[in-house]
Amino acid sequence: MTTPDTKSLGQRVKELRRAAGMSQSDLAAAMGRSESWVSQVERSVQPVERLSVLQALADALNVSVRELRPDAPPAEESEPVETKSNDLDGLRVALTGHPALGSLFDQPHNRPAPSLADFQQQVEQAWTLVHASSYAALSDHLAKLLPSIETAVRHAPAGDLAELHSLRAKAYQVAAASFTRQDQADAAWVAADRALQAAELAGQPLEVVASLFRMAHAFMRQQHMEQAEQAARSAVAVMDPRAEAPTCPAEELSLLGAMNLVLAVINAREGNRSGTHAHIDRAREIAVRLGEDRNDFDTEFGPTNVEIHAVSTAVELGDAGFALEVAQKVNASGLSPERQSRFLLDVARAHAQRRHVGEATAAILEAESLAPEQIHDHHLAREVVRDLIQLSGSRVAKPLRDLAERSAVL
Repeated sequence: MTTPDTKSLGQRVKELRRAAGMSQSDLAAAMGRSESWVSQVERSVQPVERLSVLQALADALNVSVRELRPDAPPAEESEPVETKSNDLDGLRVALTGHPALGSLFDQPHNRPAPSLADFQQQVEQAWTLVHASSYAALSDHLAKLLPSIETAVRHAPAGDLAELHSLRAKAYQVAAASFTRQDQADAAWVAADRALQAAELAGQPLEVVASLFRMAHAFMRQQHMEQAEQAARSAVAVMDPRAEAPTCPAEELSLLGAMNLVLAVINAREGNRSGTHAHIDRAREIAVRLGEDRNDFDTEFGPTNVEIHAVSTAVELGDAGFALEVAQKVNASGLSPERQSRFLLDVARAHAQRRHVGEATAAILEAESLAPEQIHDHHLAREVVRDLIQLSGSRVAKPLRDLAERSAVL
């Protein structure tokens, strides 16, 4: 049997939270964090190594730091200088204030700037970390990359500026996407706005649109649908006439299609069936014209993603039967595990709406096998699990109960 001394921090947090009669959302609110962060801490996925964060946890739970972590240093001891970021804290700090203030005062920068190829590799690595849901590592990575590229762009020769601004835009897009997925939409908006400015300085209008795509998602996560719609519509209004030209580049068509999918989701969440179907149909036309699944600007736009959104929006509108009918024709195996997992989550939601407990459980377990962090932390996944447990009554299947434990739903 586990003794108090051998319990993990996550186990202690969970027990103390329950003893205090708090839900994960209560603890998250008390700390100014997201519910997914609390869930990750309790499952020992998210490390908590800074004394200041431990103290905040202890204060929220009304216990001492030593009750949370017996080996913690006494309060009077100073915190170690070298600590790893928790969640996206370090990245939030990196976004605070001016990104390269010293450059305005001609402060010397002794380290040689990375090459354009190095910056390109680092931006690609950042996207890899996002798709792996490695947010602590991503925080450290971008917290170093962003100030470095901001300094470089202020000292680079004129011939390198356009490419540096383009890479800077892409790096901020990574930050915006990661903040959105971690329910930190305020920071996502800041990152998307900086990406937009950098893209314009790079002379890359399509990167500007890609930045607006990230901004729209940030607004959606904040439930600011009017602002999300404005961001998407402003892009569609400019790009739609250009798409009529037979020579319109595939990358531009992908962005136009992705923006229509954003508008479809917005309309679905507002209960507008005709608007939802109109934007799905428009995206489908563009996808047919492209003729293949693509990943321009990391949107994964193509015929498959359109049908996945057709399923998702149908679920939002409560049309579970239609969602399942469309889902039967979808083969998402060519998309990223993260995207496949989200599709299966929507399939599970549709089955749950039809009270198909077994089918819904099977779908969400398959989704978990592809992207466990997404399923454990996504608020929609947690809602489905709760609904399935309620539908099961006193006969909750063991796989579903185990998933509820892993997701900290029970």
